[in-house]
Amino acid sequence: MQRVGFIIYPGFQIIGLAASTAFEIANLVAQTQLYDVSVVSETGGTVSGSDAIAVGSAPLDNTHFDTLILLGGTAVPAPSVGMLSYVRRAAPVVRRLASICTGAFILAEAGLLDGRRATTHWMMAPELRTRFPAIKVEEDRIFLIDGNIWTSAGMSAGIDLALAMIEKDMGADMARSVAQKLVLYHRRAGGQSQHSTLLKLEPKSDRIQRALDHARSHLRNALSVEELAEAANLSPRQFSRIFRAETGESPAKAIEHLRIEAARLMLEQGRHPIDVIARETGFDDRNRMRRAFLRAYGVPPQDIRRNLAPA
Repeated sequence: MQRVGFIIYPGFQIIGLAASTAFEIANLVAQTQLYDVSVVSETGGTVSGSDAIAVGSAPLDNTHFDTLILLGGTAVPAPSVGMLSYVRRAAPVVRRLASICTGAFILAEAGLLDGRRATTHWMMAPELRTRFPAIKVEEDRIFLIDGNIWTSAGMSAGIDLALAMIEKDMGADMARSVAQKLVLYHRRAGGQSQHSTLLKLEPKSDRIQRALDHARSHLRNALSVEELAEAANLSPRQFSRIFRAETGESPAKAIEHLRIEAARLMLEQGRHPIDVIARETGFDDRNRMRRAFLRAYGVPPQDIRRNLAPA
């Protein structure tokens, strides 16, 4: 049985504790206690989070943990001397020391991220990079592993972090089963971008949303304006005008973004040749996909795949 400790402090964000549910579900799937999960804080007792929610905790002591996870907050944490001392002592002892969101600032303050690759919520990444220039900050990652230090992006990315830990411990089948029971669409790989094309577009009408849903489900199609307009039950001229008004982009540019996002996900999964990925995502050939990746990321797909390889 592995002991997992979630470290909280005044102002922590409650969504970080959602990651603990992944370990709970793993126990249910296995029908045995694979993980013993605790919530701990510097002095123990009730700790108030960022939004009027208080959580009980045990004090940090000499309890041995296999995995320690520092939660984040809506603001950059100001760790106490005692907290910093504890995580420094824990780092060489625990198998994994992790942070969710702005919890990375506590690891950074403790000097544990110097020379390492790390991520945090994309909004906080510039500050992390500025305050701690010795860290190799990669803000467009869901989570990163560097040695025994794990860091993740904000909000729901803590669940992806927990699922990745479960996969390391118990295998891909267990992680997949836990993700299904958590009603997750899929388990995001660590290298996946923190940004979503569909969230960025944010159409205001159901008609344009239907067209985007159709496009995402039929990326192998040519996806002409006529095809998209038919999905939206609009004339091509109406569709083009409304689409640009609602999303700020032309249909062609939006479809390219959807294709790039789908292709990048397939690259992360690492199971398909680039020619297959280009065909399945509607680029038709690898040269067209290469040009699209250079426009979006400044590097070709091969570089993206190499950068997504585990450290």
